[in-house]
Amino acid sequence: MTRRRWLLGLAALVAVVLVAAGAVVTTRLVSRTSPGPVAGPATPSPSPSPATPTTPAPVTSSPTPPPGADLKGPLNLLLVGVDTRVSVPGWEPHADAVLVLHVPAGLGRAYLFSLPRDLVVDIPAYPKAGYPGGRTKLTHAMSYGSRVPGDKAHPSTAQGYELLCTTVSRYTGLRIDAGAVITFGGFDKLVDTLGGVDLYVDQRVASIHRRPDGRYRDRSGSTYTGPQMVYQPGNRHLTGWQALDYARQRYTAGGDYTRQRHQQQLIRALARKILDQGLARDPDRVEQVVAALGKTLVYAGGGRRLVDFAYALGGLPAEKFVLVGLPGDAVGSGGSYRGEQLRPVGREFLAALRGGDADAYLAAHPSLRVKN
Repeated sequence: MTRRRWLLGLAALVAVVLVAAGAVVTTRLVSRTSPGPVAGPATPSPSPSPATPTTPAPVTSSPTPPPGADLKGPLNLLLVGVDTRVSVPGWEPHADAVLVLHVPAGLGRAYLFSLPRDLVVDIPAYPKAGYPGGRTKLTHAMSYGSRVPGDKAHPSTAQGYELLCTTVSRYTGLRIDAGAVITFGGFDKLVDTLGGVDLYVDQRVASIHRRPDGRYRDRSGSTYTGPQMVYQPGNRHLTGWQALDYARQRYTAGGDYTRQRHQQQLIRALARKILDQGLARDPDRVEQVVAALGKTLVYAGGGRRLVDFAYALGGLPAEKFVLVGLPGDAVGSGGSYRGEQLRPVGREFLAALRGGDADAYLAAHPSLRVKN
């Protein structure tokens, strides 16, 4: 295998692993992966004099540290799932799923948690989009930041991510090191390319959007009609559209907090699938996965190379992903719904995360751990 082919396979593997861990990378970066410096023509050396015998000097080399060797943690990765209407001209992307993966120092463990899309937060001013700042729902940071002054027809997903990332960082107190935006269509393709995913369905979930055969239900305004796909409790093998559909449903017992839990469970199941398939040993298979994702991803690496994260996170097994559910309550004003707020136990978990005391805090509050 050539060095370039090996690097491409490695970079592709990281792309998929970061999806499963809570952040993804775009194939545009994969295509830029360098095969490394190419040696130029050697400069001829003067031939030694026949009268002066020489002894070849011993060849010494300094060990080259692997990429990302300086990444010791903690690391924070942000994954954003955007709504399905991003293909509509001029449609501003909304952050329907916001997940953060925190990897403590040592990189041997990780905590994955979601923030409610309707979480009421302070969104800072963002001059690039002409946004003055304000206090509103977290999902709006993506759409407000995506606005391009003078060009309403072409909102910028990258800009939207930038403002959302800043907002999440300020709210959680965590520095975001890398992250990405993925459309739901891209997630669908990822699951299918991996051959589906095995997931434990923890409660009955009736789909608003899909029929049992996968076709979309009829819609009149905001009302859906027709047969519904129903996911029954138990161990299930889901195809791409089924996994995506299941993870999108929020009109269930527990509402959006249940949906957050299901999204986290799906990501962990994907991580296990990736590791079970041994993608690192099959570069052709990895390239197929990355090709299937196409341009459905927007990556932000914080100035770090793709292979840096490959080596830094390569030893993190799926069973070390700790899923954390942060409970919240509705926020109202004058009898009207304004959004959500985290309960004190959730805000205190973020403080424990920042202080390196997450394990102790979860031991004292076991209900925050998401099972299955």
